[in-house]
Amino acid sequence: MDRPRKLVVAAAIVDSLDRPTRTLCARRSAPADLAGRWELPGGKVEPDETPADALHRELEEELGVRVRLGDVLPGPDDGDWPILHHLTMRVWLAELVAGTPAPLQDHAEVRWVGHAGLDDLDWLDPDRPIVAALRATTAAHVTP
Repeated sequence: MDRPRKLVVAAAIVDSLDRPTRTLCARRSAPADLAGRWELPGGKVEPDETPADALHRELEEELGVRVRLGDVLPGPDDGDWPILHHLTMRVWLAELVAGTPAPLQDHAEVRWVGHAGLDDLDWLDPDRPIVAALRATTAAHVTP
């Protein structure tokens, strides 16, 4: 019998929820098999937390920032994104409201990347379809 999937959370932190042109990307420092690859920041939902509360906590711990959450970036698994056989990820669009992003935990680098340059990063495999959906969503907001 399949075990139930656990939920993790992440944020596609953009420079503006209204007119996004750049996304904050985070390069992993650990574990060794993920180090050097890029992801959207976030993490585990603890048993006593809502998914949104977990995301706020994770972003404060990992990057030292507070954000305003926008819409969920809908995925194919009841709105979430399958990332491993036993994990799904809920991804929100978000924008900074306080703090300067810094790699405080689990990351070696954070970088603002224009949406045309997102494909230039070596993303973790499960993040690739999420980044493609992010690019398509944000492209609708950018005027030429």
